[in-house]
Amino acid sequence: MTRPADSSSAHAVILAGGRGTRFWPRSRLRTPKQLLNIVGSSTMFEQTVQRLLPVFSWRRLWCVTNAEQSAAIRKLARRIPPAHILSEPVGRNTAAAIALAAFHLVHGDQDALMAVLPSDHFIRDLPRYHDIVDAALDVAARGPNLVVLGIPPTHPETGYGYIERSSSWSSTSSISPTSVFAVSRFTEKPDASTARQFLSSGDYYWNAGMFFWRARTYLDCLKRYLPSTHAALARVAETIGTRRYASALARAYPRLENISVDYAILERATREPGAAGVYVLPADIGWSDIGSWAAVYDLLASAPGANVARVPLCAIDASGNYVWSSKKLVALLGVSDLVVVETPDALLICPRSRAQDVSKLVKSLESSRRRDLL
Repeated sequence: MTRPADSSSAHAVILAGGRGTRFWPRSRLRTPKQLLNIVGSSTMFEQTVQRLLPVFSWRRLWCVTNAEQSAAIRKLARRIPPAHILSEPVGRNTAAAIALAAFHLVHGDQDALMAVLPSDHFIRDLPRYHDIVDAALDVAARGPNLVVLGIPPTHPETGYGYIERSSSWSSTSSISPTSVFAVSRFTEKPDASTARQFLSSGDYYWNAGMFFWRARTYLDCLKRYLPSTHAALARVAETIGTRRYASALARAYPRLENISVDYAILERATREPGAAGVYVLPADIGWSDIGSWAAVYDLLASAPGANVARVPLCAIDASGNYVWSSKKLVALLGVSDLVVVETPDALLICPRSRAQDVSKLVKSLESSRRRDLL
């Protein structure tokens, strides 16, 4: 495999601070989705690390997480340098998390390239994924470019953000396995009618939250679009490597703007050209964000209507069910299209069609102050 331009400066930043509330009761504050073996025997975080290693060495891996999860992350990835595991004092969404990593990267390398990647997604076609990551890094290295991977949509999904492409971009790269397009606009979670229009047009992709740019390019955009966040983190960056760092971060971070990178940087950059170009690379890589128990079922079901279970299952006149239990045999009789998830202290039963609403149960438990179940 050919390495991209400036590969010696390429780093992967894994975002691993989410809670994964749709995977309750398995997902909890200290053991969220990315720290669970949702698909396969290893955790989603470990799977993410393993698919990056053909492109990035261990010393080029970084992780942004939080105080509740940092110990578990360190245990799962002992070969990632300890200084590369960055712990947010509080959650302030992706714009701040990426900025924190970017300041650390430029502290050591002014020309650092960043691949920013979720910790809890599934990718089936790894060889093509590796080639597209190489191509995205190559585009990012060739100028002040913001690059996002776009997943070709397979159905009119209303739960994803969409990327509209415009003109193609002529790259001098000899390794690009895919076309590169300028981004016309980003659209968040359209209604069903609009999603169908997007699907039929052929000019739209799902936004999978995988981004590539120079750390300095990102920080220049941050300074332009979120100047107060840039200024606060720039002051924190002056303390990197000193005893003052932890206290400086703890003081500054809670005051940062709570906003996603899509709203804060990418959408503004497409509307206000000048700071950076925004590009999308189509990525047909067998991607799933595994956003709910229903998505796990769709990924693992051997055929329509098959039952999916991670434990011994006795099923009579039962079809289309997803079952997970820590120890017990589960018996199903005359039921269809359910999600059944059992843990030592809780049992979830819901229609597969309502799996996205499991997060509402978590909010209800929060309102009831049932922290023992969170």
